[in-house]
Amino acid sequence: MAYYHTKYNIGKRRKKSKFHRFVIYTLTLLIIAVLIIGYLLYKIIYHQNVWICENESVAICIPTNSTFENVKKILYEKGIIIHRNNFEWLAIKKKYPDNIKQGKYLIKNRMSNNELINLLRSGKQEPVNLIFNNIRTKEQLAKNISRQIESDSASIIKLLNDSTYISQFGLYPEIVTTIFIPNTYKIFWDVTAEQFIERMHLEYNKFWNHQRQKKADELEMTIPEVITLASIIEKETQKNDEKPIIAGVYINRLKRGWRLQADPTLIYALGDYNIRRVLNNHKEIDSPYNTYKYRGLPPGPICIPSISSIDAVLNYDKNNYLYFCARDDLSGYHAFARTNTQHSLNARKYREALNKLKIWK
Repeated sequence: MAYYHTKYNIGKRRKKSKFHRFVIYTLTLLIIAVLIIGYLLYKIIYHQNVWICENESVAICIPTNSTFENVKKILYEKGIIIHRNNFEWLAIKKKYPDNIKQGKYLIKNRMSNNELINLLRSGKQEPVNLIFNNIRTKEQLAKNISRQIESDSASIIKLLNDSTYISQFGLYPEIVTTIFIPNTYKIFWDVTAEQFIERMHLEYNKFWNHQRQKKADELEMTIPEVITLASIIEKETQKNDEKPIIAGVYINRLKRGWRLQADPTLIYALGDYNIRRVLNNHKEIDSPYNTYKYRGLPPGPICIPSISSIDAVLNYDKNNYLYFCARDDLSGYHAFARTNTQHSLNARKYREALNKLKIWK
């Protein structure tokens, strides 16, 4: 009987020992599995999953009303996502497909999926440095701007041609471009055409501060008139140090009631910006922009002038010059004259210089 009990106890201990080993083994496997799953999840969420070749960052633009498929296409075409499945899995878990925000985003090298998705969900955009200069027409402006923001050129030009819309800014079609002051502006990529124009009106009001407005008043000129004259100066010379002198010449002519006889206005009227030499037949065009035919300023600007040209008008050189023409050394500078006799001599020298170079038109 004692032997039976001993044998039974030994068997019981063995079974218990086996069970303990099974439990320990199972727990060990579970712990290992949890650690593995935890590591994989950690890797999916927090490990680097953005790789940008040769740069530390890259900008992407997500259009308005984009879907998750659109966003994936944008990212994948850039070739910056290392493990696409991981990115998509976490994006879905974080409900990003339901929270897509349009805009321009700066993606940094070595970002994790979590950092990337949080950025895209946040709507924290990278501002655009909006730049425009050397613009002749509102059509050219709209095309230039549409390359830098989401709004297309058609929506911008539609507003600029809408008399009712632009009237709220005190504008009409001939002077609508006066609202735009060339500079660099920080603006969000997804602004609408309306928001863009409203922002430009705000910048316009900042630019035309009390000091500048006072100088315009002293000239007895409206802001559109100042900008119109500045636009002519803009196309007369690229030399900033010469602009106030040319402004002085034109203001002298305006005060005397003379025709401005500005070649750039003829070129604008003709619509041929490749003309290098204005000829007498060009001066026959019947256009309010033909300042050889009509006295005073043209109806509006012939381009969007730079700040330097606007300030050249407001701070014009008080000289006695009434004439000027390009120098015969073709340096880009001009020869100024007080009399028609001196001007004719300067003009003849310039024509001879053009003839030598065989520039006939």
